[in-house]
Amino acid sequence: MPKRLIQTRFFQRLLEIIVPITSWFLITLPLWLSPFHPAIVAYFIIAFDLYFFSKSLSTAYACVISYKEIIYHSQIKYFKKLSSQKNNKLLKHFIIIPNYKELIHKLEETIQELIKSDYPNKCNLYLILAFEKREEEAQTKSQIITTKYQKYFKQIISCYHPLIANEEPGKASNQTYAAKIVDKYVIDNKFDRKNILITICDADSKLPKNYFSYLSFEYLRDKDRLFHFYWAPVLLYNNFWQLPFFVRMQATLSSILRLAFLSQKENLIQVSTYSTNLWLLKEINFWDTDIIPEDWHVFFQAFFTFGEKVKTIPLFTIVNGDAVLSGGTMKTLANRYEQEKRWAWGVTDVGYVLKRFFQTPHIEFWQKIKKIIFIIETHLFWPVSFFILTISASIPPLINPSFRRTVLGLLLPKLSALILTLSSVMLILYIYLDIKLRQKVNMKTSISSLPLLIVQWYLLPVVSFFFSSLPALDAHTRILLGKKLKYKVTEKV
Repeated sequence: MPKRLIQTRFFQRLLEIIVPITSWFLITLPLWLSPFHPAIVAYFIIAFDLYFFSKSLSTAYACVISYKEIIYHSQIKYFKKLSSQKNNKLLKHFIIIPNYKELIHKLEETIQELIKSDYPNKCNLYLILAFEKREEEAQTKSQIITTKYQKYFKQIISCYHPLIANEEPGKASNQTYAAKIVDKYVIDNKFDRKNILITICDADSKLPKNYFSYLSFEYLRDKDRLFHFYWAPVLLYNNFWQLPFFVRMQATLSSILRLAFLSQKENLIQVSTYSTNLWLLKEINFWDTDIIPEDWHVFFQAFFTFGEKVKTIPLFTIVNGDAVLSGGTMKTLANRYEQEKRWAWGVTDVGYVLKRFFQTPHIEFWQKIKKIIFIIETHLFWPVSFFILTISASIPPLINPSFRRTVLGLLLPKLSALILTLSSVMLILYIYLDIKLRQKVNMKTSISSLPLLIVQWYLLPVVSFFFSSLPALDAHTRILLGKKLKYKVTEKV
């Protein structure tokens, strides 16, 4: 093997494992450093606790801002405002639903929500059913759906993605195959790619009634629209009361965090269900097909092509989605763990971003640095936070008895507990917003269920460990050991 190729592979491998190594370094730091420098460990833990407290404050503030914006925008009749925008009838929406072995009733529920759209130019809605060729029932599902719903769309196009060598099974490769078919259709019909909006819609994502009107209005008034993604938060409330207790709580937490994320405009990157234009996708050669988590990755593909013009624009409305539900409780818990691990596999984007940093001198230096810091912070905080926040403060006094007799040794557990208690005050706001958000999607809360909704937050450390930190650490460890993750479709019955 040529020396240059060996060096390239070594460098790539080094970039891939930077965050996983740092995760294990920080988690174990209290164990191996306390015997020698317990004060350094104590200051590190206190600093991390304060960092967590500041993040709690900023998250709570962002939640309130996002919620207020959602209330405000829900009162705007975008289907009327759209008529004032020049060329609004030239826009064509292609809704790609990537799916594999999804239950047909789930697909139909999603399509039925599309039909309810208040978009005035419904003759410009195209439905793309992106099946996998290896699914035996795919053609039957396609025939049933096409026969039943053809009249509601300009056209329904079914495609069957054959798995090609060097591709990873999953959304990215499926969507690329489907988008290329759309692109050929656009060329054949002499449409302008800049007027083609592609919406990636998960098979369980219920788009709100105003989605396409709102999206079209924002797109047409956006001067840099060609370089933008558009995203409304996918809140996991659609099957809320059917979920096992622990999964329900995790769904609540995920929904609240996505709500907060919506108003953080500088750091906003789309998740799961989102829209962009065909011109941008074509310019970056669609989604990379050798990766698993595709939503953040495609953003960085665009960013390292066009620079700071690439942004995700918030849509202040709610996409209602399903949380994991696999029938039995234990099976649901296992699938929830696997889903979180797959999401945490997005840490592989860090290696991609670091590599592109060196390959893109045309992108402004500090813009790249800000993106790198953000993605590293996100993926590092994921597995590490539980361990530092809950058990680290008790380790230095335990391992180093002489440190226990110092003022800092006595204060460390108390200071840590105080900071976490102050942070937990934000839970009152989260409980309120959780109830109000579910009202917005007609998932009401009975009086009798209120005590349980409040009590569940006391189990937050347990839920965070088993369905957030542990699967994330599992993903990081697999990367360290050079093990690949196989894409598994999350079961939602």
